[in-house]
Amino acid sequence: MAEKKDQTDDTPVPTTEKDGVVEQTQSDLTAEQWPMLQSILTKVYQHRTEDGYDPSRLFHKKVNKRAIPAYYEIIKEPIALSTIKASIHTKSYKTVREFVRDFALIPHNAQVYNRPDSGAYQDALIIKGLLESELQKLVEKKAISEDDAKLPDLGEIPAPDEGVDEDAEDEDEDDEDDEAEEGAEVKKKRGRGKRTKSQKQDGTASDDNKSEDDADNRKKRNRPPRVDTPTEARIKNIIKALRRIKSTSGQLKVAHFERLPDKQQMPDYFTSIKNPIAVDTLKRKLKRKKYASVDQFMNDVKQMFENAKFYNEDDSQIHKYAVELQDAVELIAAEETSKPDADFAMEDGRLPLPNGIMRGEEHFKIGDWVHIQNANDLSKPIVTQIYRTWQDTSGNEYVNACWYYRPEQTIHRFDKHFYEKEVVKTGQYRDHRIDEVLDRCFVMFITRYSKGRPRDLPPDREIYVCESRYNEEKHTFNKIKTWASCLPDEVRDKDYQMIAFTQQQKLKKVPSPIAYLLKDEQKEEDDLPKPQWGADNAPPKIGAVHKRPRDPKDSPPPQPTPTPSPEPPPPPPAALVQRPPQLPPASTPSNMANGGFTSREKLSSFTATAARPTPIGTPSQPNNPQSYRSQQSANPPHTMPRQTSTTNYSAHTPSTNYPSRAPQQSASSYPAASQRYQPSSTLAAQNYQNPPTPEVWSLTDAANGSIPPDIREQFQCDEGNRVLFWTTPPMDTTPKVEEGPVLGHSARYLAAKLRKGEKLREKRKHEEAMLAEQREKRLKVGSEEMLAKAKATASQALAAWEQRMRSAIEVDYKALYGNEWEKHLGEEMARVRNLGGMGSRAA
Repeated sequence: MAEKKDQTDDTPVPTTEKDGVVEQTQSDLTAEQWPMLQSILTKVYQHRTEDGYDPSRLFHKKVNKRAIPAYYEIIKEPIALSTIKASIHTKSYKTVREFVRDFALIPHNAQVYNRPDSGAYQDALIIKGLLESELQKLVEKKAISEDDAKLPDLGEIPAPDEGVDEDAEDEDEDDEDDEAEEGAEVKKKRGRGKRTKSQKQDGTASDDNKSEDDADNRKKRNRPPRVDTPTEARIKNIIKALRRIKSTSGQLKVAHFERLPDKQQMPDYFTSIKNPIAVDTLKRKLKRKKYASVDQFMNDVKQMFENAKFYNEDDSQIHKYAVELQDAVELIAAEETSKPDADFAMEDGRLPLPNGIMRGEEHFKIGDWVHIQNANDLSKPIVTQIYRTWQDTSGNEYVNACWYYRPEQTIHRFDKHFYEKEVVKTGQYRDHRIDEVLDRCFVMFITRYSKGRPRDLPPDREIYVCESRYNEEKHTFNKIKTWASCLPDEVRDKDYQMIAFTQQQKLKKVPSPIAYLLKDEQKEEDDLPKPQWGADNAPPKIGAVHKRPRDPKDSPPPQPTPTPSPEPPPPPPAALVQRPPQLPPASTPSNMANGGFTSREKLSSFTATAARPTPIGTPSQPNNPQSYRSQQSANPPHTMPRQTSTTNYSAHTPSTNYPSRAPQQSASSYPAASQRYQPSSTLAAQNYQNPPTPEVWSLTDAANGSIPPDIREQFQCDEGNRVLFWTTPPMDTTPKVEEGPVLGHSARYLAAKLRKGEKLREKRKHEEAMLAEQREKRLKVGSEEMLAKAKATASQALAAWEQRMRSAIEVDYKALYGNEWEKHLGEEMARVRNLGGMGSRAA
């Protein structure tokens, strides 16, 4: 078998299977006993009931573990007839008792997992009885002992569940879409329900657990209430009655009509049947409010049985069942339609309003998105979608709506990010009076939210985005795969028009709005926190955050967006920058000691030139004072620190008297970083000063002479070939154009590229020509076929017309001439031919 089964050491009774591989063991069975075991297996395969039904077909192979994972949680030793067949083929059984045990496991597992009224349970009883009878025959032949033929005790079979409600089963089927979205186990075979610990043997809640159950009722998964119209109630009763009809062997007759056949296994069925229908099709259409009357439903039921009678042979069992069920369902439908509507009123007094509710001039119907008053926080109304509209016996009108939580109403990890205006779908379906509805809103799926907005929604209404479901029991977020599964059945097939954006918007995620609730002492090992509840019919007042390990399905939080760098300040006006006058040579040899400028202290030995220009005009204000001041206050290398009002440092004043050595400054005399840069824009605006007049500095002749000439040529120099150092960026920022060959592709590359492009164009041209030729051929063949069909149709029509005319003429001649009508008809035909010949000769 392809599926592996999990085996543990604490299995009560050992099995012959381990990890899907049959062990090769030394067998004690005789050569005569192996064919006997094979004969039992063959008879089980070949057994058929009186109506031709095969009870072993469900047990040929193991249950698909991916399709029904819950089966392997309940059944610890899954087995199938194919497993027994393989063990017999490889002669893996040591004794007959091992064979009997494996065979007995098949009906035992089916009885444990399925309900007594299910088809699998009934089939298991047939297999069990057949096994016991075949083993008894071997005992009578003395081929095996009575102890070997006795079926082992494999464990207790659960007692039948009393009062199983078929409506509850239908609700389980309704939940399949939601559970599949949340990664839950979809049970195609309905297993037995387990009794909760808060129930006594009589099914009532114990006093000790009442308070716990009341607290959990807020977050338990609910379904919209049943509010059936009399027509829907009648149709449900017809389906229930139809599913109770059984054959003489106890099998449900309608079992053959529950689902359509597989298209891959029976493609000819869908070729022959143009309108295939099954019971699950009827239930799906009923669920989605497609039946306006019982007659419309009965038309589909009739079509379903007519399909079965058309496809199957008259003497087949399915054909017979179709005839019997069709007669029975007509009687059931007649009985249901004869009952008054009052007999179908809901037990709790709910009266459905399928057309919605009118409140003033507003019409609220199923599928509408609305804000509902939030008793816990009036500033944050509940985002909901209407699922039901109904009224009670007093005439009060209600809506049942599904709640959508805001991020701050959920429990999540502290670093989780949400989209702006994001909400999450919950399993809360609550009743609200119509006067609790505040206004309309709208919720869009994540895939459409960035593309546009609903056309019919007023622009002042709130629009939210939804990406996930929120599980209130596990406090997990599950991505929604199909948005239609989140909508009421009545509107799943409908769509809304959108006003598309000219360009798709980029959605942005923001940190959790309640991340501040995280406490310093919280750890990854802590239990999940609980939300703060308030009013009964309202979402939590506020959720909670935790530090538990991130779920593998959750994406990590987005990286923070880097802060954009400030724009550089504009350069000062050109009129303020002037070249300094020529400096006289240094007069003292002491300046030679300061020829290097590798440290900040040696930078203080620079002497200032007469850099203050003649006042020409007031310097203009820079466009970005804050960034300008920040850049000016920094101490770049090769420049002197600018004078500030916050330090005792005073810069050299340019003059014509050049000292042999500038006074040496200590490192402590430089302004501190906090004094040179003010990050606050408010503080910078208050302390802003006009930028000082640009200054130009140069080295002494000795220091300047120590710079290699090729290095000096790369910088601006004065008339004395001294490198200039500016306190502001120079205006001449045009980059130097370097001479040399222009970069580009080689001629060989360009030629190859040209040849390649020419080949591509030729290839496309050839493909287009081939496509055009094929289209012409198809058109020509099609026109010839149409012409041939037209000629054939014309000839057939002419022959039919001629036959009808001849028949009509014969009738007329019989009435005119009696028995001699053939003679007169022949003479008339000869006369007509003669006239035709004369006309042709005249022409």
